[in-house]
Amino acid sequence: MPVEWQPVRQSRTHELVLQSIEQRVFAGELRAGDRLPPERELAPVLGVSRSALREALRVLETIGVLVAQPGRGPDAGARIVRHPDDALGRLLRLHFALGSYSLEDVLEARVVLERSSFEAAARNASPEDLDEAEALVVRMAEPGVPVLEFNDLDTRFHVHIARSSGNELTSTLTSAVRESVRPLILRALEAAEDWPATAAALNAEHTELLRLVRAGEGVSAADLVEKHIRSLHGTLVDENSDRAPGDS
Repeated sequence: MPVEWQPVRQSRTHELVLQSIEQRVFAGELRAGDRLPPERELAPVLGVSRSALREALRVLETIGVLVAQPGRGPDAGARIVRHPDDALGRLLRLHFALGSYSLEDVLEARVVLERSSFEAAARNASPEDLDEAEALVVRMAEPGVPVLEFNDLDTRFHVHIARSSGNELTSTLTSAVRESVRPLILRALEAAEDWPATAAALNAEHTELLRLVRAGEGVSAADLVEKHIRSLHGTLVDENSDRAPGDS
Protein backbone atom coordinates (compact mmCIF):
# COMPACT_ATOMS: atom_id res chain seq x y z
CA MET A 1 0.00 0.00 0.00
CA PRO A 2 1.25 3.56 -0.70
CA VAL A 3 2.65 5.39 2.30
CA GLU A 4 0.25 8.07 3.57
CA TRP A 5 2.13 11.16 4.67
CA GLN A 6 0.74 13.47 7.34
CA PRO A 7 1.44 17.21 7.83
CA VAL A 8 3.88 18.14 10.60
CA ARG A 9 3.93 21.20 12.87
CA GLN A 10 5.92 24.20 11.65
CA SER A 11 8.03 24.74 14.79
CA ARG A 12 11.60 23.37 14.35
CA THR A 13 10.37 22.21 11.00
CA HIS A 14 13.29 20.19 9.69
CA GLU A 15 13.49 18.21 12.95
CA LEU A 16 9.80 17.41 12.69
CA VAL A 17 10.32 16.25 9.13
CA LEU A 18 13.12 14.01 10.39
CA GLN A 19 10.83 12.66 13.08
CA SER A 20 8.13 11.91 10.53
CA ILE A 21 10.54 9.99 8.29
CA GLU A 22 12.08 8.16 11.27
CA GLN A 23 8.64 7.06 12.41
CA ARG A 24 8.00 5.57 8.98
CA VAL A 25 11.28 3.67 9.16
CA PHE A 26 10.60 2.40 12.70
CA ALA A 27 7.12 1.26 11.63
CA GLY A 28 8.56 -0.65 8.69
CA GLU A 29 6.76 1.54 6.18
CA LEU A 30 10.07 2.74 4.72
CA ARG A 31 12.88 0.28 4.06
CA ALA A 32 16.30 0.35 2.44
CA GLY A 33 15.83 0.82 -1.28
CA ASP A 34 12.55 2.74 -1.01
CA ARG A 35 12.34 6.16 -2.64
CA LEU A 36 10.78 9.18 -1.03
CA PRO A 37 8.23 11.15 -3.05
CA PRO A 38 9.70 14.07 -5.05
CA GLU A 39 10.28 17.26 -3.04
CA ARG A 40 7.53 19.11 -4.90
CA GLU A 41 5.04 16.45 -3.75
CA LEU A 42 6.36 15.62 -0.28
CA ALA A 43 6.82 19.19 0.99
CA PRO A 44 3.15 20.25 0.61
CA VAL A 45 1.91 16.92 1.98
CA LEU A 46 4.01 17.45 5.11
CA GLY A 47 3.00 21.09 5.21
CA VAL A 48 6.58 22.41 5.12
CA SER A 49 8.72 24.46 2.79
CA ARG A 50 11.00 22.72 0.31
CA SER A 51 14.01 24.34 2.01
CA ALA A 52 13.03 22.77 5.36
CA LEU A 53 12.53 19.43 3.64
CA ARG A 54 15.95 19.67 1.98
CA GLU A 55 17.57 20.45 5.34
CA ALA A 56 16.06 17.30 6.83
CA LEU A 57 17.17 15.23 3.84
CA ARG A 58 20.73 16.57 4.14
CA VAL A 59 20.83 15.43 7.76
CA LEU A 60 19.68 11.95 6.77
CA GLU A 61 22.27 11.83 4.01
CA THR A 62 25.00 12.84 6.46
CA ILE A 63 24.12 10.03 8.87
CA GLY A 64 24.16 7.47 6.08
CA VAL A 65 20.51 6.49 5.76
CA LEU A 66 19.58 8.40 2.62
CA VAL A 67 21.18 9.26 -0.71
CA ALA A 68 19.87 12.12 -2.84
CA GLN A 69 20.34 11.87 -6.60
CA PRO A 70 19.72 15.20 -8.33
CA GLY A 71 18.23 15.56 -11.79
CA ARG A 72 15.41 13.80 -13.52
CA GLY A 73 14.68 10.26 -14.55
CA PRO A 74 14.15 6.94 -12.75
CA ASP A 75 17.27 7.29 -10.59
CA ALA A 76 16.57 10.86 -9.44
CA GLY A 77 15.28 11.73 -5.98
CA ALA A 78 15.98 10.61 -2.44
CA ARG A 79 16.37 6.92 -1.64
CA ILE A 80 16.61 5.16 1.73
CA VAL A 81 19.94 3.30 2.03
CA ARG A 82 22.16 1.62 4.59
CA HIS A 83 25.65 3.17 4.65
CA PRO A 84 26.55 3.29 8.35
CA ASP A 85 30.30 2.68 8.00
CA ASP A 86 31.17 5.91 6.20
CA ALA A 87 28.78 8.00 8.29
CA LEU A 88 30.08 6.74 11.63
CA GLY A 89 33.66 7.07 10.44
CA ARG A 90 33.16 10.74 9.54
CA LEU A 91 31.43 11.41 12.85
CA LEU A 92 34.13 9.75 14.95
CA ARG A 93 36.93 11.41 12.98
CA LEU A 94 35.41 14.83 13.59
CA HIS A 95 34.85 14.22 17.31
CA PHE A 96 38.36 12.84 17.66
CA ALA A 97 39.75 15.98 16.00
CA LEU A 98 37.68 18.13 18.38
CA GLY A 99 39.06 16.28 21.38
CA SER A 100 35.87 14.43 22.33
CA TYR A 101 37.90 11.20 22.45
CA SER A 102 41.56 10.72 23.25
CA LEU A 103 43.97 8.55 21.27
CA GLU A 104 43.98 6.18 24.26
CA ASP A 105 40.17 5.91 23.99
CA VAL A 106 40.53 4.91 20.34
CA LEU A 107 43.27 2.42 21.19
CA GLU A 108 41.20 0.61 23.80
CA ALA A 109 38.13 0.59 21.57
CA ARG A 110 40.14 -0.93 18.71
CA VAL A 111 41.63 -3.57 21.00
CA VAL A 112 38.22 -4.66 22.31
CA LEU A 113 36.60 -4.69 18.86
CA GLU A 114 39.40 -6.42 17.00
CA ARG A 115 40.10 -9.04 19.65
CA SER A 116 36.42 -9.95 19.35
CA SER A 117 36.35 -9.90 15.56
CA PHE A 118 39.51 -11.96 15.03
CA GLU A 119 38.42 -14.55 17.58
CA ALA A 120 34.96 -14.78 15.99
CA ALA A 121 36.43 -14.88 12.46
CA ALA A 122 38.45 -17.94 13.47
CA ARG A 123 35.12 -19.66 14.14
CA ASN A 124 32.89 -18.17 11.46
CA ALA A 125 34.87 -16.93 8.45
CA SER A 126 34.27 -18.82 5.21
CA PRO A 127 37.14 -19.98 2.99
CA GLU A 128 36.07 -17.34 0.48
CA ASP A 129 36.29 -14.63 3.15
CA LEU A 130 39.81 -15.69 4.06
CA ASP A 131 40.88 -15.93 0.42
CA GLU A 132 39.83 -12.29 -0.01
CA ALA A 133 41.77 -11.33 3.11
CA GLU A 134 44.80 -13.19 1.77
CA ALA A 135 44.61 -11.26 -1.50
CA LEU A 136 44.89 -8.02 0.48
CA VAL A 137 47.92 -9.34 2.37
CA VAL A 138 49.57 -10.38 -0.89
CA ARG A 139 49.03 -6.93 -2.36
CA MET A 140 50.52 -5.30 0.75
CA ALA A 141 53.61 -7.47 0.34
CA GLU A 142 54.31 -6.34 -3.23
CA PRO A 143 57.68 -4.57 -3.57
CA GLY A 144 57.45 -0.80 -3.72
CA VAL A 145 53.84 -0.49 -2.56
CA PRO A 146 53.31 3.20 -1.69
CA VAL A 147 52.51 4.15 1.89
CA LEU A 148 49.09 5.53 0.99
CA GLU A 149 48.07 2.32 -0.78
CA PHE A 150 49.47 0.18 2.04
CA ASN A 151 47.43 2.12 4.58
CA ASP A 152 44.28 1.63 2.52
CA LEU A 153 44.92 -2.11 2.12
CA ASP A 154 45.75 -2.41 5.83
CA THR A 155 42.44 -0.79 6.74
CA ARG A 156 40.55 -3.02 4.33
CA PHE A 157 42.22 -6.13 5.80
CA HIS A 158 41.18 -5.35 9.37
CA VAL A 159 37.65 -4.35 8.35
CA HIS A 160 37.31 -7.44 6.16
CA ILE A 161 38.22 -9.73 9.05
CA ALA A 162 35.62 -7.92 11.17
CA ARG A 163 33.00 -8.53 8.48
CA SER A 164 34.05 -12.17 8.33
CA SER A 165 33.30 -12.52 12.04
CA GLY A 166 29.58 -12.63 11.28
CA ASN A 167 28.72 -9.59 13.41
CA GLU A 168 27.71 -6.64 11.23
CA LEU A 169 27.75 -4.15 14.11
CA THR A 170 31.28 -5.14 15.10
CA SER A 171 32.27 -4.67 11.46
CA THR A 172 30.71 -1.20 11.30
CA LEU A 173 32.27 -0.08 14.58
CA THR A 174 35.68 -1.47 13.59
CA SER A 175 35.53 0.43 10.32
CA ALA A 176 34.44 3.65 12.03
CA VAL A 177 37.06 3.52 14.80
CA ARG A 178 39.85 2.70 12.33
CA GLU A 179 38.68 5.50 10.03
CA SER A 180 38.78 8.01 12.88
CA VAL A 181 42.58 7.68 13.14
CA ARG A 182 43.40 6.87 9.50
CA PRO A 183 45.19 10.25 8.96
CA LEU A 184 47.34 9.67 12.05
CA ILE A 185 48.24 6.14 10.99
CA LEU A 186 49.17 7.39 7.53
CA ARG A 187 51.35 10.12 9.01
CA ALA A 188 53.12 7.64 11.29
CA LEU A 189 53.79 5.29 8.38
CA GLU A 190 55.11 8.14 6.24
CA ALA A 191 57.47 9.10 9.07
CA ALA A 192 59.02 5.61 9.25
CA GLU A 193 62.81 5.82 8.83
CA ASP A 194 62.91 2.57 6.83
CA TRP A 195 59.54 2.18 5.11
CA PRO A 196 60.29 -1.15 3.34
CA ALA A 197 61.34 -2.72 6.66
CA THR A 198 58.31 -1.26 8.45
CA ALA A 199 55.95 -2.57 5.75
CA ALA A 200 57.57 -6.01 5.87
CA ALA A 201 57.25 -6.20 9.67
CA LEU A 202 53.59 -5.13 9.62
CA ASN A 203 52.76 -7.56 6.86
CA ALA A 204 54.53 -10.42 8.62
CA GLU A 205 52.04 -9.89 11.44
CA HIS A 206 49.15 -9.72 8.96
CA THR A 207 50.30 -13.01 7.46
CA GLU A 208 50.49 -14.66 10.88
CA LEU A 209 47.11 -13.25 11.88
CA LEU A 210 45.55 -14.75 8.78
CA ARG A 211 47.26 -18.10 9.43
CA LEU A 212 45.88 -18.21 12.96
CA VAL A 213 42.36 -17.37 11.79
CA ARG A 214 42.53 -20.08 9.09
CA ALA A 215 43.72 -22.58 11.70
CA GLY A 216 40.83 -21.70 14.00
CA GLU A 217 43.19 -20.42 16.70
CA GLY A 218 40.98 -17.53 17.76
CA VAL A 219 42.56 -16.78 21.14
CA SER A 220 46.05 -16.63 19.65
CA ALA A 221 44.78 -14.41 16.83
CA ALA A 222 43.14 -12.11 19.39
CA ASP A 223 46.37 -11.87 21.40
CA LEU A 224 48.43 -11.09 18.30
CA VAL A 225 46.06 -8.45 16.94
CA GLU A 226 46.14 -6.70 20.33
CA LYS A 227 49.93 -6.64 20.21
CA HIS A 228 49.78 -5.45 16.59
CA ILE A 229 47.41 -2.57 17.44
CA ARG A 230 49.18 -1.49 20.63
CA SER A 231 52.55 -1.40 18.85
CA LEU A 232 51.26 0.86 16.08
CA HIS A 233 49.28 3.07 18.44
CA GLY A 234 52.41 3.51 20.54
CA THR A 235 53.98 5.04 17.44
CA LEU A 236 50.98 7.33 17.03
CA VAL A 237 51.27 8.51 20.64
CA ASP A 238 54.97 9.29 20.12
CA GLU A 239 54.25 11.16 16.88
CA ASN A 240 51.44 13.21 18.41
CA SER A 241 52.54 13.75 22.00
CA ASP A 242 53.20 17.43 21.36
CA ARG A 243 50.14 18.07 19.21
CA ALA A 244 46.65 19.23 20.10
CA PRO A 245 43.97 16.77 18.93
CA GLY A 246 42.92 18.98 16.04
CA ASP A 247 46.42 19.84 14.80
CA SER A 248 47.45 18.66 11.36
